[in-house]
Amino acid sequence: MSDHAPGGTVEILPVTGLPEFRPGDDVGAALATAAPWIRDGDVLVVTSKIVSKAEGRLVVSPADPDARDALRRRLVEQEAVRVLARRGRTLITENRLGIVQAASGIDGSNVVGDELALLPEDPDVSARRLRDDLRASLGVRVAVVITDTMGRAWRNGQTDNAIGAAGLPVLHGYAGERDGQGNELLVTEVALADELAAAGDLVKGKLGGVPVAVVRGLTVTDDGSTARDLVRPGEDDLFWLGTEEAMARGARAAVPGRRSIRAFTADPVDPAAVRDAVADAVTAPAPHHTRPMRFVELLDPERRTALLDAMERRWRHDLSSDPRTAGSVDARVARGRILRDAPAVVLPFLVPEGEHEYPDARRRGAERTMFTVAAGAAVQAFLVGLSVRGLGSCWIGSTIFAPEEVRSVLDLPESWLPVGAVAIGVPAEPPTPRPNGSIDDVLVKR
Repeated sequence: MSDHAPGGTVEILPVTGLPEFRPGDDVGAALATAAPWIRDGDVLVVTSKIVSKAEGRLVVSPADPDARDALRRRLVEQEAVRVLARRGRTLITENRLGIVQAASGIDGSNVVGDELALLPEDPDVSARRLRDDLRASLGVRVAVVITDTMGRAWRNGQTDNAIGAAGLPVLHGYAGERDGQGNELLVTEVALADELAAAGDLVKGKLGGVPVAVVRGLTVTDDGSTARDLVRPGEDDLFWLGTEEAMARGARAAVPGRRSIRAFTADPVDPAAVRDAVADAVTAPAPHHTRPMRFVELLDPERRTALLDAMERRWRHDLSSDPRTAGSVDARVARGRILRDAPAVVLPFLVPEGEHEYPDARRRGAERTMFTVAAGAAVQAFLVGLSVRGLGSCWIGSTIFAPEEVRSVLDLPESWLPVGAVAIGVPAEPPTPRPNGSIDDVLVKR
């Protein structure tokens, strides 16, 4: 761990006089020559670019800007294990070392114009090798941090971070210790290697040709940790999904995530969420470039009650002519109780304006079926739109069986064809995942 006391002095010293490194060069020997003043306990902060150059991690690049850019994109994809986000020309990736940064660390700065630099193959191994080389040449025990520049989520600007380390604890945990007020620290853990990387960059910079800094004044012991220990594994990371991954996962889960919800809390329904779900619904495919759907939101409690009373009378009248007992009629009608209890109710309608006219019944029927299919697609899109906004819903088909009553109570034109009712509210319980069932009996191949 670090024994540096708060308020103590730390020096950050630039190492000047280093050569322009090329493949096969000995970084350790060059450092021993340029900085024979390095001593026990120093921490060397080394820009990864010189390590990449010495290790031959350079790729010859075409002079043509477009071809160079195309090569860079291929190298980025090659070095990445997953793509987290894209915005314009910026690509955020995770590479095989677990490092998340722009462009997989592929860089064209501080290299000759016809080359691109990749990150070192294994920066932790590179750090350990450099540490061993300096002990052999100068007889000193030092720690080494290999750095690269990265952005930060939710923060503007870039800082240097540790991508390789040897000879120091990359993390210092304060759990169990007490602050100046006597409060026990529970989870505080400082990324010491990253702090050293950023500190070293204060004297290295990006344009001064100083790729190595020495931090002096810390007392560190080798606990065997490496920069790999700075990478939080996905299962422990609250933000492990990148933008593209999160959007793709959300898109895949949107439709199966919609469940029929029949129990709601008393919380009010956000009108903006309903409006946005309607906007989703009207993106569903429709015949002849029409918009054949209308959605009626029942905001007047008295009118909602009048409508449901009229529908219940129609339903009881129809059911009474069936061979049913009175009890079975009551049970059937009770299923519609959700439309009375739900915090919000929206009624979708098919308005088949724009139907093509045909002289024969067969094609007229097909035309109406086509519009009906479009209505179903819009209703599904509406339900999914509610679901992804955290609202539960249940589609009830009862308005289809009482179209005259619906149009009369709501004062709607004869051309408006009801296609059910949607009860909406905040789910009383979190929806359970839909089980994956076999589709072998529904997917027919010919």
